[in-house]
Amino acid sequence: MRWRAQDLADALGARLVGPDTDIDGATFDSRQVLHHQLFVPIVAQRDGHDFISDALKAGASAYLSSRLDVVERIGGSAIVVPDTALALIDAARWARQQFAESTVVVGVTGSVGKTTTKDLIAAALAPSKRVVANIRSFNNEQGLPVTILNAPITTEVLALEMGMRGHGQIADLCRIARPSIGVVTRVGQAHTELLGGLAGVAEAKGELIEALPPQGMAILNADDSLVMAMSARSSAPVMTYGESASADVHISAVTIDQQGCAAFVIRTPSGSCTMKLSIAGRHMAHNAAAAIAVGESLGVSLDSMASALSTATISEHRMQAKRTPRGALLFDDCYNANPTSMAAALETLARIPAVRKVAVLGVMAEITELEAAYAAIVDQAQKYRIEILAVETTAYGVPAMSLEEVQQRVQELNSEAVILVKGSRVARLERIVDAVMAD
Repeated sequence: MRWRAQDLADALGARLVGPDTDIDGATFDSRQVLHHQLFVPIVAQRDGHDFISDALKAGASAYLSSRLDVVERIGGSAIVVPDTALALIDAARWARQQFAESTVVVGVTGSVGKTTTKDLIAAALAPSKRVVANIRSFNNEQGLPVTILNAPITTEVLALEMGMRGHGQIADLCRIARPSIGVVTRVGQAHTELLGGLAGVAEAKGELIEALPPQGMAILNADDSLVMAMSARSSAPVMTYGESASADVHISAVTIDQQGCAAFVIRTPSGSCTMKLSIAGRHMAHNAAAAIAVGESLGVSLDSMASALSTATISEHRMQAKRTPRGALLFDDCYNANPTSMAAALETLARIPAVRKVAVLGVMAEITELEAAYAAIVDQAQKYRIEILAVETTAYGVPAMSLEEVQQRVQELNSEAVILVKGSRVARLERIVDAVMAD
């Protein structure tokens, strides 16, 4: 979105120091500045003010600042605010008001699958709508605002993933984005340590549904009772999806091929068809069904969406199928992990024909009932005859291995093996994937 620096300053009740200039979008990362963007220096463990000069050299046309000493030293076009992080939120709230009334904002949340579902919504609608979605997992109080600020004024649909680590955070994001469609994928054991168990997670995720206007649409997973209970919190109509016979968007006859990709039959209020995805994971059928439900609520052709989803790609480190130098099939699912997503990934691994099945697993962070959660994963792996290589943790009941030891073991596997690499963000298991693929 393009605007003048003075217009933004006026909207923020702030002061522009230096010349007025055109601004086109925003970023808080000085390494990824695009020409004419607004640079927003976030003050956290590192003070983003230290990178304003780099941002200007990279092409930023203006910047926010809460430090007059920096403005006086660097010059340029500065919008002086008390708090840059809060000003970013206020800027996004103002930018949201600039879109046409017909612009639809789709909010997506859930304990698992929200990034992939957001990606698939964007893919399904792209042939018929001008769609913008968060890049990767830009789903918090910084990532969501820059997504809005970077969206062209002609955007017809904004697909916005909404994350949280506490109560009230999704409600805050909704006050910025003002969604009219809300999708909740699953309530699972993610952030349960911070939210007081599954009931707390459900309460926090349901803030999205409570924020919807009466003329909007709540899209809920019919296979999750905690998600379905959110229908009571919605003033908007409800559309459901899943394998439950009562689902409005119903999936059935789900199979996966030797690459782990799902095929299934989908039935909607407007018709039915057979779908085949090119991304791995049986659970991706549910994510695709959620995307179809969004399109159904917007009157998009089922055939158009099915065709688009057949070739859709998703954000990195989410069940990405790769071939190692020795020919093993490796699923890079190392962006994050909780017991719910771990179980879904192991189920896909189990269904792929292979002589040897190996799960390279890291810790699962921010969950309650740790012992029971890990025990359930171990039981599932044993049931499916999946070998566990535990990276720097003994929680899975097998000896902890170093990154280097696991890397060597994985590099030795050949085309008869299929491998899953998965752990929470703190485990940074992409280091293993990168090393193996570079061998």
